[in-house]
Amino acid sequence: MKFAQICDRVEIDGATNAPLDISALSGNWLNSNPDTTGIARLVMSETNGKLSLQVYAVGPNGLIDWGTTAVNILAAGPASRVIAGFTCLYDFGFAETVLQGMILKGLIVLAQIHHFKDESQRVDYFVREYFSLAHGRY
Repeated sequence: MKFAQICDRVEIDGATNAPLDISALSGNWLNSNPDTTGIARLVMSETNGKLSLQVYAVGPNGLIDWGTTAVNILAAGPASRVIAGFTCLYDFGFAETVLQGMILKGLIVLAQIHHFKDESQRVDYFVREYFSLAHGRY
């Protein structure tokens, strides 16, 4: 088995090959910053053991629906069955946004990498925001 770091060298057995439990990510996640000018809400949905993400960002006249995209699930390690995070890509034609999320203390810590592909001369940028699961109790 080839590896680039010692933690990648693991023994895989039948129990380790079980599917990841993705239920921790499913739901409606709200930005913890009520004054955000970026992503306001994440809706993570599970269908047949796969996750998809729908993003709503702040616009001049309400929320902008980015649509739904497939999510790549990441485990806590190469032999772990514990979900640690996800990645996905939104391609808008004029720009691309890579989202990388991790679960930390019941929150999604969302890293956003924005890359402009048009001739606008806008600079690529990075944002990190925190999202909590909307529980509907209040």
